[in-house]
Amino acid sequence: MSPPHSDALVVFGATGDLAFKQIFPALQALVRRGALNVPVVGVARSAKNLEELRARVRASIEQHGGIDRGAFEKLSAQLRYVRGDYTDPQTLSALHDALGGAKRPLFYLAIPPSAFAGVVAELKRAGCVANARVALEKPFGRDLASARALDATLHQAFPESSIFRIDHYLGKEPVQNLVYFRFANSSLEPLWNRDHIDSMQITMAERFGVQGRGKFYEETGAIRDVIQNHLLQVATILAMDAPVGADEDAFRDEKTRLLKSITPLDPAHVVRGQFRGYRDEPGVARDSLVETFAAVELRSESSRWEGVPIFIRAGKCLPVTTTEVLVRLKRPPRDIFGEHVQDTDYYRFRLSPDVTLAMGMRIKAPGEPMVGQQKELLAVRDQTNDMLPYERLLGDAMRGDASLFGREDAILAQWRIVEPVLGAATPLRTYQPDTWGPADADRPVAAHGGWHNPR
Repeated sequence: MSPPHSDALVVFGATGDLAFKQIFPALQALVRRGALNVPVVGVARSAKNLEELRARVRASIEQHGGIDRGAFEKLSAQLRYVRGDYTDPQTLSALHDALGGAKRPLFYLAIPPSAFAGVVAELKRAGCVANARVALEKPFGRDLASARALDATLHQAFPESSIFRIDHYLGKEPVQNLVYFRFANSSLEPLWNRDHIDSMQITMAERFGVQGRGKFYEETGAIRDVIQNHLLQVATILAMDAPVGADEDAFRDEKTRLLKSITPLDPAHVVRGQFRGYRDEPGVARDSLVETFAAVELRSESSRWEGVPIFIRAGKCLPVTTTEVLVRLKRPPRDIFGEHVQDTDYYRFRLSPDVTLAMGMRIKAPGEPMVGQQKELLAVRDQTNDMLPYERLLGDAMRGDASLFGREDAILAQWRIVEPVLGAATPLRTYQPDTWGPADADRPVAAHGGWHNPR
C-alpha cells in the first residue's frame, strides 16, 4: 500500500538563495507534469506580502529555466505566504491557519541548520506535526555527536519514516544513471569484485574558488562540504551489493551495510590542501587551517572489496570543473606480448558537466608488430530532458517515497568514517591554483596507476 500524498507544501526560507535558484523552478516543473496540485505556503521575512513573493518566484523561474505560462499561473494560484520569524510562536500560529484543512503537510526547511531545532520545536508546539513530514538540507550536523543531537531533536516531533534528509546530489539524473548502469547490465556483475577490480577513484574538481562564500567555507571545508555526503554516496553506489526487494528501504539497506563496512579514515591516508590566496578571501581568517582540497583513501572490510582502495579527491581552483569516476581493472595475469604497459582496462563515468560512459581497453595498433594502443569506447548521453534534482526529490518527499533520502543510520555511518580527520587533524599543504592540488596527494594512488586527471 502506497503512503498517502502530502496535501500541502510549506517552504521555510521561501525568499532565500536556495529557493530562488533551485526550488521554485523545480516546483514549476512539478506543476507542469501534474505532480503538484496542493497549496504551497512560503514562510519568510523578506517579502512584505504574497504579491511580492509571487514576483520573486517569477524572477526565479525566469532566470533559472524559463517561464511556462500555464504551469506558472497554476503555481502562482497555489502560493500562500506567512511573514515572520521562523521560531516566533505568532508566525507558527499564522502558519497553522494558512494550512487550513491540510492534514498531511510536508515542511521543507530551506534554512540554515542552526535554525532547524527551533523550527521543529515550534511546529510541535503549534500542533502542526501530526501526520506531517519534514525535509531538510545537508549538512546533517558537523560531526558524529552533533548529527546524533540533530536526530534526537527531529525525533521529538517526527518518526524516522517522516524525516526526509536531502542530499540533492542523489536526485541528479547522472547519479541515477550510475545506479542503473550498475544493476541493469549482466556483464558487469562477474567483474565487480576484488578479483577483477584494482581500485576505484572519484574526482570532484571545481575550477573556481569560494566565490565570496568564505565565511560559509570556513565552517565547512572540503571534507564536510562534499566528501562526507555527495562523494561518499557516489562511492556507496559504486560498491554496494544489489538490493534485495523493491521497497524503498531495499537500496538504503544495502547502502548502509556498505557504509558500515568502511573503516574510519586513517589520517596517514588523507591529504588536505588549501589553494594559495584562500586566506585573502572575504570572511576567511588570515591563519585559516580549513582545507579547500582533500584526498582520502577508503577501505571496505566486506568480502567483495577486501584490499580494493576507493580514492576520493575534491578541491577548488583545480584545472577543470567536472566530476568523474574511474574504475580500474586488474592487468591480465600474463603479459604475453611483452609490452610491459602500465595502462589497464577501465570504466569511466563522467557525472558532470556532461554525462559520459566510457570503457578503456587495449587494441592492436595498425602495422605488422603485435603492439597495442589504449582506446575508449564512448557513449555520451543527451541531457536535454533531464529531470531537475529538486523536482525529483520534492516530488518523492510529497509522495512519501524515501528511497533517495538519507536514513539516520547511514548518515551516522558517514560521519563515523570522516570523524578522525575533521578539523586540523592532518597537516595542511598549500597548492597553486590551476593545479591538481598538493603533490602529496599523488602518493597513495601511485601504486594503482595514479590519479586520472579529467580533461
